Amino acid sequence: MNWNDKTVLVTGGTGSFGKKFVSVMLNECKPKKLIIFSRDELKQHDMRQMFSDKDSPVRYFIGDVRDRERLERAFHGVDIVVHAAALKQVPACEYNPIEAIKTNVVGATNVIEAAIDQGVKKVLALSTDKAVNPANLYGATKLCAEKLFVQGNAYSGDVGTVFSCVRYGNVVGSRGSVIPLFKKQRETGKVTVTDPRMTRFWITLDQGVHFVINCIERMHGGEVFVPKIPSMNIIDLATAIAPGCSVENVGIRPGEKLHEVLLSEDEARDAIELDDMFVVEPSHPWWNTDAWPGGRRPAEGYRYASDSNQQWLSVEDLKSFADVEV
Repeated sequence: MNWNDKTVLVTGGTGSFGKKFVSVMLNECKPKKLIIFSRDELKQHDMRQMFSDKDSPVRYFIGDVRDRERLERAFHGVDIVVHAAALKQVPACEYNPIEAIKTNVVGATNVIEAAIDQGVKKVLALSTDKAVNPANLYGATKLCAEKLFVQGNAYSGDVGTVFSCVRYGNVVGSRGSVIPLFKKQRETGKVTVTDPRMTRFWITLDQGVHFVINCIERMHGGEVFVPKIPSMNIIDLATAIAPGCSVENVGIRPGEKLHEVLLSEDEARDAIELDDMFVVEPSHPWWNTDAWPGGRRPAEGYRYASDSNQQWLSVEDLKSFADVEV
């Protein structure tokens, strides 16, 4: 894909993903225009200081994905949308369920409809492993959003807008992740874990951004892309971040799982496996079943879960795996 003639917009563009995405796009892809769409003027001001070149293609658009009319205005003339805006803190979503639905579900609907009405070519939405067999409202809203984006392809008709999703695990060092918590707790000599058996998938921001860019270039519309990424046990993670500290088991929290799943047994029947990822194909009549030649079907009953993953991070691996001071 030639990015030089493309106008790209990222919703929620002032978050951890958005800042890394802008950096990579400017350094490697060099799009014609790159629009940051978010609702926080202070964070946009801070980003201007980070990317302050007077000839920069970056533009800033104040708005909320709940506001359909504002999205219509922002999407005018846009070729590619990366939808990263979401309420993603599990406790906050549990305590404010209607707000979570307004942003994560209604907001997704607004993005789909505005993209179709404005003739956007491609829309890629960010999802999460918590959308698979969800145990909390955040995961349920992201599952709903995934379904909306996949089926959005049936609504675009002659306009030709195509929609896909990427689904990956915890991002190392992102806001709200456990790593900043462990780094803060190690100053006290004690870190807290909810269950020592817990495992999670991990991906770095840089890996996540490059995976998104790769999927945009390869998507046909309708896929859910799942990268092959390593797992780590929570105790090993605590040892890597806070060596020598005591570990207190505080008990599992409401809506929290022992292990996460990126590809369920039921989804695996519609998935193909490539060297670097799984592609969940939509089971809809409009889907071209020859879109991904060369892939192989997972074995019957296969599930891609953090506890049965074939790729694991050791304590030493984490230190070289992540661009984060441990």
